[in-house]
Amino acid sequence: MARPRQHAPEALHAQVMAACDAWLQEQPVHTLSLRSLARDVGCAPSTLLKLYGSFGNLLQHVNIESLARLRTAIEPLLEETAPEGRIKALAEAYWEFARHEPFRWQLMFDYPLAQEGELDRRQSDMIEALFLRIEVTLKEYQPALGDLEARRMGRTLWGSVHGLVQLGLNERLGYWQSEPLEVTELIDQLLTTLLAGLKARPDAP
Repeated sequence: MARPRQHAPEALHAQVMAACDAWLQEQPVHTLSLRSLARDVGCAPSTLLKLYGSFGNLLQHVNIESLARLRTAIEPLLEETAPEGRIKALAEAYWEFARHEPFRWQLMFDYPLAQEGELDRRQSDMIEALFLRIEVTLKEYQPALGDLEARRMGRTLWGSVHGLVQLGLNERLGYWQSEPLEVTELIDQLLTTLLAGLKARPDAP
């Protein structure tokens, strides 16, 4: 009788993440199961439960990988010297990430993030780092912004961009003269208006 295949934890984790990536390239997460993943990587479902603790924790690792991919996509844009151009480039990169990886992006928002432990800390640190880039850019654009105001504005701005991206993915942005409204044009209009208002603050230096 053949002995079951043995997997080193790091190698198995890499296989699982690759299998999840292949799945999410074509299908949404709600069609994925622990059993199908185990079959794809050649192990028993109990082996995956031993490694991750639960299927939910496994998906949290996928979210961490998604956040890392998003960070990789925006890092080169931080070299843009003009803060206005940087903000717009970050927003466009967010849309492109969601457009090219819709099922992976959907998982980040449709499935609850980790609530405690190492996964929670890792996810929180990565999300905060992404927001910090926006906050720093806003303060560079308008030095009169305080820390709390920049924090609130960064989240307000990105929440608005996120809403446009969500509607764009679902093709719910409507039409003008029989042509669908473009996400990138609406994002640009949103940011142009917000940044113009920010620059015209009465307390601006």
